[in-house]
Amino acid sequence: MENTTNKRRDFIKGAALAGAGAVFVPTILSAKKTRLKMATSWAANTPILQEGADYFAQTLKTLSNGDIDIKIYPAGTLVPALGVFDAVSAGQIDIYHSATYYWSGKNSAFNVYAGVPFGMIDTEMNAWMRFGGGLELWRKLAARYNLYPLLGGNTGIQMGGWFRKPINSLKDIDGLKMRMPGLGAKVLTKLGASTPMLPGGEIFLALERGVIDATEWVSPALDISTGFQKIAKYYYTGWHEPASTAEIVFNKKIWDSLSKEQQMLIQVVSDDMNTRMTAMFQAQNATALNKLIEQGVEVKTLPQDVLEAFNKTFKEVIEEEIASNKDFKEAWESYNNFFKGQKEWSKVGIEQYLQNRNY
Repeated sequence: MENTTNKRRDFIKGAALAGAGAVFVPTILSAKKTRLKMATSWAANTPILQEGADYFAQTLKTLSNGDIDIKIYPAGTLVPALGVFDAVSAGQIDIYHSATYYWSGKNSAFNVYAGVPFGMIDTEMNAWMRFGGGLELWRKLAARYNLYPLLGGNTGIQMGGWFRKPINSLKDIDGLKMRMPGLGAKVLTKLGASTPMLPGGEIFLALERGVIDATEWVSPALDISTGFQKIAKYYYTGWHEPASTAEIVFNKKIWDSLSKEQQMLIQVVSDDMNTRMTAMFQAQNATALNKLIEQGVEVKTLPQDVLEAFNKTFKEVIEEEIASNKDFKEAWESYNNFFKGQKEWSKVGIEQYLQNRNY
């Protein structure tokens, strides 16, 4: 980060107003120009995800009158897609945009802040993060790695993945080679599958060459551009990622060096980006799904016995993680207690409304 001192301009224009799906923020005129580098885990042409990082940087530059200038480096241009955590932790880069469960090898508790199988949907997840203590716990964990995270988007409900062959029973999971991250991968592994962790830019080639038999990515809005449908025609509905959190993560020392004005502006823009990403997925998923079906994709739901086995195994995974990692235990207790409190309202509200709407 490079700072150059200018004459102090102590004028803040406008007021911050939050509306449904939109956030309006003031122009912040700071005492210094701030140049930052952001690396992402997404290829340069990745819709919505990389677009979100670009939006974040451009919005900050505009609203700060050029005082906050972030240069974006897509996956592989500065560091590998899955190398961003270490690079920002070490101070080699200032910021990264990625997905929280990619760092489960560092600490399995990161999985909880990404969202969990059979867990909270995006509205519930954002409520826990912002008003249920999730953000505070996440930041406490990240600080041990010299990191400061902010919400950087949410995909909403993800699809269960692309398969070359249909899944007819639990036997089809044993020996399956499927790209999947997070706690969902731990569930599949316990049931006999292998789950290599591949960044987005490497998945198609692995699927095409038969290195993997199946893959999950995100949802129709993103998946339609991957070409997976040319190889794997069976597209399964979701269970493992009901509300996956994308993240904007600062090097902690860099974050602490920013002025309070800059931090507040960045926080407001990240909140806007977080809401915007979910809205973009919602807006584009329906059209993309119809196009995929027109291309011969068959949308399927996993058999009941498979889903039951996944759910049962997931509970075993949670118990194992709680017993082996106190950070996971702390995160899970907060997450699960909040989830329990939300379930009745979501059942009466969202779930029942969707049933009523179908009439």
